[in-house]
Amino acid sequence: MSEYSIIQGALRSIQLQSSSIEGLTAFINDDFEKAVRKIAAGKGRLVISGIGKSAIVAQKIVATMNSTGTPALFMHAADAIHGDLGMVQTDDIVMVISKSGDSAEIKVLAPLVKNFGNTLIGMVGNVKSYLAQQADIVINTTVTQEACPNNLAPTTSTTAQMVMGDAMAICLMETKEFKSTDFAKYHPGGALGKKLYLRVAELVQPHEKPQVFAGASIKEAINEITQKRLGAAAVVSEQEEVLGIITDGDIRRMLEKYDSFTLLKADDIMSKNPKTINTDTLAVNALDKMRENNINQLVAVTNGKYAGILHLQDLVREGII
Repeated sequence: MSEYSIIQGALRSIQLQSSSIEGLTAFINDDFEKAVRKIAAGKGRLVISGIGKSAIVAQKIVATMNSTGTPALFMHAADAIHGDLGMVQTDDIVMVISKSGDSAEIKVLAPLVKNFGNTLIGMVGNVKSYLAQQADIVINTTVTQEACPNNLAPTTSTTAQMVMGDAMAICLMETKEFKSTDFAKYHPGGALGKKLYLRVAELVQPHEKPQVFAGASIKEAINEITQKRLGAAAVVSEQEEVLGIITDGDIRRMLEKYDSFTLLKADDIMSKNPKTINTDTLAVNALDKMRENNINQLVAVTNGKYAGILHLQDLVREGII
């Protein structure tokens, strides 16, 4: 196969799927809204089922629903008719995904769900199919053509299912007024979650607090910076109020300016009024402040008292950057 034909084939696939996704806008109708409102108001879970490639799409939609505040379970259509149907509880809503809507497993599963009294949503690519006829609500994902050159392999159809599932999940988030703070509850381990809950206090607590008093010698300040390994030391009063900060840069500037620093004190070379950040501030907001001021560290304070140094590397380590 020539390079030209590969490129053309890829472009054809993308264009076909793109046009099919755009065509889904015609299917955002009363049934779609009814399905979203039914799921949002439901007391149970959303059980999503399918077979073949549709089953894989179902698993992805389940994952998206769970992470955005809609409790969901995956149930393989073949396993459902061999015992797994027991996972469906009285208040659950069942959504079955199928392109044809006429596969053998679907024809067995659909009436069983109906007999249990659960609401059945059919996400289907054929609105005249058995599944569409059995479903209480039909989500139409009909496509005109698969991207497969033989019009056989599920490609465009599974993309349409995925997009429609995402659309439902987003609408459910908005209907339930799902906030970023709610999102953080379900994503505590990832970088995204950390941006929503990790605070300055949690980053500075593990560190030692590099600090010197205003009258400390330069040698004491250098030793403190070296030992605590944060590239800076706060200059504090007896009441632990922040008076200034001495950074590696301040030490270099001192050496350039003075031939001897024997008689100098910490407050002679410190940078006054350093940028501070409250320990209850979100770490991501601390990053914004560092960027705005083009600095690598912030002095953390709690109720006006010195609490530690927050360094840019702390944010890198936690994946905030």
